[in-house]
Amino acid sequence: MSETVKVVCYKYKTLSNGESPLMIRVCKNGKKKYQSLGISIKVEQWDFKANQPKAKCPNRDRIILLINEKISEIQKAALDKKIAGKDFTATTLIESTTNKTTCKTVGEYYLTYIQNLKKENRIRYAGMFEVSYSSFIKFNKHLDIPFSDIDVAWLKKYEMWMKEQTLSISTISTRIRHLRAVFNLAIAEHAIKNDCYPFHTYKVSKLNRRTAKRAISKKDVLKIMKCQGNTPMECLAIDIFAFSYLNAGINFIDIAKLKHSNIIGNQLIYNREKTKKLINVPLQQQAIEIITKYKNDKSPYLFPVLTPFHKTEIQIANRLHKVLAKINKHLKEIGKKLKLPIPLTTYVARHSYATVLKRAGVSTSIISESLGHSSEKITQVYLDSFNNEQINEAMKNLL
Repeated sequence: MSETVKVVCYKYKTLSNGESPLMIRVCKNGKKKYQSLGISIKVEQWDFKANQPKAKCPNRDRIILLINEKISEIQKAALDKKIAGKDFTATTLIESTTNKTTCKTVGEYYLTYIQNLKKENRIRYAGMFEVSYSSFIKFNKHLDIPFSDIDVAWLKKYEMWMKEQTLSISTISTRIRHLRAVFNLAIAEHAIKNDCYPFHTYKVSKLNRRTAKRAISKKDVLKIMKCQGNTPMECLAIDIFAFSYLNAGINFIDIAKLKHSNIIGNQLIYNREKTKKLINVPLQQQAIEIITKYKNDKSPYLFPVLTPFHKTEIQIANRLHKVLAKINKHLKEIGKKLKLPIPLTTYVARHSYATVLKRAGVSTSIISESLGHSSEKITQVYLDSFNNEQINEAMKNLL
């Protein structure tokens, strides 16, 4: 019995965007097999008699082209099997023309990427991708679209849309880099061709040309370290900032996860959460005093952020997010009292550590190594504002 290949609007399934998927249907020997075409359409825009999009359907010509290309691909595969004398079913015919990956649309791949991060227990990073995913959904209404729909013009429109919401350049850059990572996954799995990649032309790096200053002077750092907190949480905020500054700019997540086992002799040794790079820094006397202040024999952790109660990755991620928000709130209030030039956060300690060392004549390569960066280019972002200050000061000598 000859096979039949048709496209149908699967009206029995409604997607989150209110549309129904277009499916390729292969019939052979009384058996049917369906395969998603990777696009969807409103039921009222489909002509069920002619089995094609109606004249007023948006992107009608492109949809028809995709339909014809897929039908021709399956018919050619069937002909090749017949010529070779190979038997086949509706299922094996579709499988022979389908990539191993089941993800077709940008949205499906995006969700797959998030799930992969969660499987790797990178919960916080997965949460960041979820925020970006929601942003793209809000902009485009849905992501049930092929990768070819996202071109340079689409990215520029998204960038302008984000700027209209007065979001920072850093936030825009992060979200577009997340989308680029999803593209890279699709290319790595051979689900899309390299010529669909818009980031050859659209450079995310251009969004990072202006880096907001996040470092303060050594004098201001010492003001914070001498500050007396009025509440236990305010004291913790000051100590976390000081500990970060004194220990090569260790970030909050890594501080919160430090255990007694991370102290060997007079050294602090740990693997950085973000890059997994091994960090080994000498503990200064003030850092040891901070650790001693929070010593608790009932907890394996150095600081009172996590407890043995926080066991799952979700519990840990939620706890870290909650405490970090409180600490940064207190730091900003302290910064205002001390009349610091920029809003104070835990990250300022990291940038200040790098900048103070650079001003002291330490090479960028050594600073980069101590920060746990994968390259000196990343470290240079931390130091750019300092370099600009150097140039400005030097220019005063012209006259």
